[in-house]
Amino acid sequence: MEKKLIIKGHEKNPFVKFWNWGWGIYYKNPEIWNYLIVGILTTIVSLVTYFGCTATFLDPKVDMELQIANIISWVVAVAFAYVTNRIFVFKSHDKNIAKEASKFVGSRVLSLFMDMATMFIIVSILHLNDKIGKVVSQVIVTIANYFLSKLIVFNKEKKDN
Repeated sequence: MEKKLIIKGHEKNPFVKFWNWGWGIYYKNPEIWNYLIVGILTTIVSLVTYFGCTATFLDPKVDMELQIANIISWVVAVAFAYVTNRIFVFKSHDKNIAKEASKFVGSRVLSLFMDMATMFIIVSILHLNDKIGKVVSQVIVTIANYFLSKLIVFNKEKKDN
């Protein structure tokens, strides 16, 4: 990968030193950094959708409505995550988009159950704040999703097409 963004000629300037240091870290493993950025954006999409649902038409104190808000936020986040992971993180060129997308959604269904279980434990059993529960859940799910995407969905070594 070409390092166009590293500034040369002004290495003594503290801003330039910091800038070059940051890009040096990025270029050591851009896939993980890109996943982190996309993961943060996906988490924001999920949280905004969840909070929008619970602020307008679903009551998180009602177990079923809590899970409905969770599922709606999951659907929106998965759609966003597939497109951004395919393009920006794993740079997939798989021609069989339907197969790839179904593997992606399938792996995310597993993490949906993790999300729902975490929310159920934190909110319904421990009676903690649903917003704290959702943030904790998103951290767990984001980590699990990276490994599921890397090993199952966008695994370049095991592509059979």
